[in-house]
Amino acid sequence: MRTASPNAIARLLGSAALAASLAFAAQAEDIKSIAILTPEQGTDYGWNQQGVEGAKAAAAATGIEVILAENLGYGDVRPTLQELAEDGAGLIIAHASGYNTAAPEVGAQYKVKVAVTDTPQSMKAGAVADYTSSGHQGAYLAGVLAAKMSRTGTVGIVVSGEPPSWNVQSAAFAEGVKATKPGMVIRYAVIGPAAYSDAAGGKRVTESLIAAGADIIFGQGNGSSFGMLQAVETTKATDGGKVLFIDVIGDKTPIDKGYLLSSVLWNLEPVFAAMINDIKADKYGTHNYDINLKDGSVDLLHTKNVPDDVWAEVMKVKQDIIDGKLTLTPKYDADAVHALVTAN
Repeated sequence: MRTASPNAIARLLGSAALAASLAFAAQAEDIKSIAILTPEQGTDYGWNQQGVEGAKAAAAATGIEVILAENLGYGDVRPTLQELAEDGAGLIIAHASGYNTAAPEVGAQYKVKVAVTDTPQSMKAGAVADYTSSGHQGAYLAGVLAAKMSRTGTVGIVVSGEPPSWNVQSAAFAEGVKATKPGMVIRYAVIGPAAYSDAAGGKRVTESLIAAGADIIFGQGNGSSFGMLQAVETTKATDGGKVLFIDVIGDKTPIDKGYLLSSVLWNLEPVFAAMINDIKADKYGTHNYDINLKDGSVDLLHTKNVPDDVWAEVMKVKQDIIDGKLTLTPKYDADAVHALVTAN
């Protein structure tokens, strides 16, 4: 038997390492374009707009093309998904919980990677990723702010449905309110099971909570949020004063008439950019994507309606969350929300 020399062994090991490196490089994908589907137009200062703007920014940051498919509604989007897959999109972002069944099915059919929201159980390595983004840290701060700003001792939560993304924010908002002022009353109302674009319903339900004593409304709903804001603008609180509105995801300051107290801001660019980079590194679908206060992908909007001293107090709570002094556990199910808003 002949023993290989140390130099020969080194050459063999080097060749093996090179082969492994080339094999990994062969697995990694060269993604050239992404596509995003939204149920409403990307001009709603909220869910749809942040999705579109996040996809544009992520594509620009990673040097690829972005394809926009907007205002598709909440019905069957399979034809659009199939068209985008046939056009060669390397990643299809299905930016609505109603697309969570169709997107993975079409992705599997065409062997195209897809991203869905509110269904982490759909995650599949190399195929499906979930971005059940949780703005709960920002929503907690919104609850702290609402408790400090309420005059009547009653605040309201209006939602356009009960998907996990809304539930986790509603729960955190209620926790923020109760941690700040335990005796406050929280009114909670759902417009409908999937009333995301129901502006008339948003107005009607918001008016009912104002009549029940709420002088601050935390509203969550795509197009329906415009109805919520209209109710706040046209309805007095039970003490005769102004009702203020806390929005989510986007910044409605450009259309505000003086009733916007704040908004839980989301920035989805880091989420979508991470997806693109994971595809390039052959890590797609191996973990969830989230947003948080620490990296700025979640924040709270500071408007002129918030006094400086109150804002300083809220920012202290924000820093406690970032520093880990205050730990918040996200609660995604509707039952947890119901328990929080009805508890004394």
